[in-house]
Amino acid sequence: MRINHDLSKPVIVHAAKLDWVKSPAAGVDRRMLYREGDEVARATSIVRYAPGSAFPRHVHSGGEEILVLEGTFQDEHGDYPAGSYFRNPPGTSHEPAAAEGCTIFVRLWQFRDGDQTQIVRQPGEGAPASLRDGAIAARTLFDDGAERVAIEDWRSDATVTVENQRGLEFILLSGRASVKGGAGGAELGPASGRADAHGKGRAGGALIWFKDAPLQHIDILQMPE
Repeated sequence: MRINHDLSKPVIVHAAKLDWVKSPAAGVDRRMLYREGDEVARATSIVRYAPGSAFPRHVHSGGEEILVLEGTFQDEHGDYPAGSYFRNPPGTSHEPAAAEGCTIFVRLWQFRDGDQTQIVRQPGEGAPASLRDGAIAARTLFDDGAERVAIEDWRSDATVTVENQRGLEFILLSGRASVKGGAGGAELGPASGRADAHGKGRAGGALIWFKDAPLQHIDILQMPE
């Protein structure tokens, strides 16, 4: 299966317009934003856990990166409410669940060879970051030089410029935004890069999660044949 696999082209995905696709676990559904592969895939998805659902224990052979969008995501290590961000590097494992249901943003098989950094950021955690014009708050969630992950809060009346030197991925978490060359609710994107729109209405401005990194690292982990 291939979905938005041409990484040389800018893409804006309106996640709310996509169908939910069942996963192998009962009560766990996915909206596929990017995918190369079948059930084992290099993939970016929004995943919805129904109340009381769980996924069997599994090993992250290619690494896993998660942002909790709604509800509380859980595993044997603890609870992760909306706004939590974490990285599970290759070789780690867990048994995820959601007693009351949740929705998460997930990136699979996109770690670099040798990247073993494991972090958990609860809501509000992260290092304060410098503010670009138009931003009123910014936090860095992860930065190892090869990639940077951050959350920024943009004013409702702002025109925000984000440099794209090596690749960008955005999620519109809440609010409204428009991209150069397009307009409308829940649209966001750099001049060259990729963006996903997911969120609910907000009084003003936009809350943005973004990753500044190559869309596919040169030393990305190889998937099994």
